[in-house]
Amino acid sequence: MPQPTTDVIAIGNAIVDVMAPCQDVLIERLGLLKGGMTLIDTARAHELYEAMGPAREISGGSAANTLAGLAALGAKCAFIGQVADDQLGEVFAHDIRAGGIAFDTAARAGDPPTARCLIFVTPDGQRTMNTFLGASQFLPPAALDEAAIADAKILYLEGYLWDPEEPRAAMRRAIAAAKNAGRKVAFTLSDAFVIERHGADFRAMIETGEIDILFANHVELEALTGHGDFDAGLAELAPKVPLLVVTRGADGAVAVHEGQRFEVKAEPIERVVDTTGAGDLFAAGFLYGHVRDLAIDQCLTIGAVAAAEIISHYGARPEADLKALIKARLG
Repeated sequence: MPQPTTDVIAIGNAIVDVMAPCQDVLIERLGLLKGGMTLIDTARAHELYEAMGPAREISGGSAANTLAGLAALGAKCAFIGQVADDQLGEVFAHDIRAGGIAFDTAARAGDPPTARCLIFVTPDGQRTMNTFLGASQFLPPAALDEAAIADAKILYLEGYLWDPEEPRAAMRRAIAAAKNAGRKVAFTLSDAFVIERHGADFRAMIETGEIDILFANHVELEALTGHGDFDAGLAELAPKVPLLVVTRGADGAVAVHEGQRFEVKAEPIERVVDTTGAGDLFAAGFLYGHVRDLAIDQCLTIGAVAAAEIISHYGARPEADLKALIKARLG
């Protein structure tokens, strides 16, 4: 079997984040689910955009954010995702390639337009996301580069993209391609609402050994296992997955590998500005360590450092030198 030349190839939503600070009263007035992620249609997207204050446009998407962190750390990465042939599609493609990430998925002509996520950030750092999935929902299996998937150590899949039919079929095909090449498949559950809709699929994939590395947060762990008690949920799920990684916000993170439990505390920061992308960057740090065969506790620490950097500023792409932060932390 040839050695892979790419560290991580990811499939995810190709989204441009539109972010603006706001007060809690606006969240209430607009009837938004504070701290959550809600899928919206075109009309609601226009309504919320009109209500936003001055905003920043930053290329986003959960898996793409993870790759941005990985690339910043020095990993070789590639992305598969669908944009439209429009201005935001060009913004997304430029940003991800400028970050050193290979992106060769052809733009889609016509409607719907490129996906965007309208993010309202309250003074406590909580982000309330409202996502118009647009063109990203129409990633066809034919868009996959199976040779590129076979050439990567890890295929990383974004749970959010499991919802629409075409990308779900594409990801199933990608899993088969990765497994046929003897590569690992990593999956992030993304959100409790995704589990509510597709939990049966995810549990089946876990049972049949299609997932080698599973990323979740404590809320998603409860949604998947039905256990309100964290340790009970962990005890049920961990034996079914070769490597389980669960983040707990300010309480740090836990990984279970081959029956052994590892824990890391959250890195201290002066102030939480915006929690957008914290889980994405934690996954980036963890995977960076993992593809370099570092010990699990070191992988967790790198994840915690990357997550702390991302919540110290607006946006889900790193601004500080992650390599320097990791070196200072690990020596």
